[in-house]
Amino acid sequence: MLTVHHLNHSRSQRILWLLEELELDYALVPHQRDAHTSLAPPELKSVHPLGKAPVLEDQGRVIAESGAIIDYVVRRHGGGRLAPPPDSVEFDAYVEWLHYAEGSAMLPFMLGLYLSRLGDAAAPLQPRLGSEVHNHLAYIANALGEHEYLVGDTFTAADIQVGFVLEAAQSSHALGRFPNLVAYLRRLHERPAYQRAILRGGPFDLSAMRKRKD
Repeated sequence: MLTVHHLNHSRSQRILWLLEELELDYALVPHQRDAHTSLAPPELKSVHPLGKAPVLEDQGRVIAESGAIIDYVVRRHGGGRLAPPPDSVEFDAYVEWLHYAEGSAMLPFMLGLYLSRLGDAAAPLQPRLGSEVHNHLAYIANALGEHEYLVGDTFTAADIQVGFVLEAAQSSHALGRFPNLVAYLRRLHERPAYQRAILRGGPFDLSAMRKRKD
């Protein structure tokens, strides 16, 4: 059985969503953020040296990084589901979205999270940060257009990966300027597997990451 180390209010929520979409059995090992620092608990370092989530265990393999976990699960356990055929043009776009979400898009949102804790000291950086956030959301919005999902009109694991970026945008109140992304995120939230993942993993609110107690 697959084992997922899940941290509340984190990227690992989308791994639960992926497994629910594929209707795979999995064991859930929950970890809670520190109430004062919002950091992952130290015991996660006994699972993986980075001490971060998600981490997937499968038949002796220990895999970190959301994109790598998604790729692994879809290839080994997906049975052809949630990814285009490997020899198709759509597959190339699918792989690009898997890497883009964490490789490029999440950076300005993570910077915004940390800067939000600096108060007025962060003011000089806010215009540049806002520009980068807008740049990435505009890119996703233009690529999506009027399509239902990112790779044509077929739901794939790329939507799960990029969906977390939009969760971050929503938590920072940056999504409202892009109505097609608002509608897209609503469609993702309405998926039964997404809702099952929330029930399994617990309440999911990225804005909680902005409420660190000092």
